Order: sequence, then C-alpha cells, then structure tokens
Amino acid sequence: MTPGVTPSMAETIADYIITFDGGSKGNPGRGYGSYELRTATGRRRIERLEHGDYITNNQAEYRSLLASLTDLRDTIARAGKDPRAYQVLVLGDSQLVINQLNGFWKLKDPDLRPWFVQIKTLVADFGQVRFVWHPRARSVATLGH
Repeated sequence: MTPGVTPSMAETIADYIITFDGGSKGNPGRGYGSYELRTATGRRRIERLEHGDYITNNQAEYRSLLASLTDLRDTIARAGKDPRAYQVLVLGDSQLVINQLNGFWKLKDPDLRPWFVQIKTLVADFGQVRFVWHPRARSVATLGH
C-alpha cells in the first residue's frame, strides 16, 4: 500500500474488505483468531478460529489471514464468479504481518514462512490485494477482541 493511503481511502476502491486478527493465550500458547469478510455494499460475516496449542501470536495472525483469504476465494468461486475480477483490501493491526507481506520488512522467522508463502500464492487468485495496517482499536471495534 502506498504510504499515506489510509484504510478508509483504500476501502472506496475495494470490492471486499477483510479485517483479521490473531493471538495466543501465552506466547506460545493456545492460538485463536477471527476475521470479518465485508462487501463494498456492507454485507458482512465474522468467523472465529481456534488454532490449537503451542502457537505464537504471529503464527495466529498469519493463520487467521490465510483462513480469511481462502474463505473469500472459495465463497466467490461457489457463487460462480472469478476471484480475479475482484479487488480486496486486507486490514490488520499486526505491523509484522502487514509489513512483511508488503515487502517492507524481511521474513526472518522460518516458522512463519509456510503461511507467508501460502498467502502470497493465494493473493494471485484475486485481481488485486492490498495489505494495510490499522490501529488495534479498529480490530477490536470490528471483531470484538
């Protein structure tokens, strides 16, 4: 995402908006996450996830994002439409995940690589995917945690 472009500016040109979050109770610990899929017209659905034991906060963030992109791609395909026809805005409060996927930060943790690679591969299934950081308060307001 271009520096200086706010999430609300980007939302005006997105067909779908994903808000994702993940964490763990203990680090590592019991992993959890959630995401919201929202259309440009305001229809929305929130999903809650359990990622299992011995999961770090960063792993939970990546797993939640992967689940949301997979869900959106599959939902569009089930409707008989081509995901490549759609622009997706991804909002998250994890600076690590957003900056790594945008190529601003290096991926140093080898344990995160499998999810990073899967997400980068999945992004090619859509017309365009933009990753934008937003404050934690916005994730809490959207997802409730």
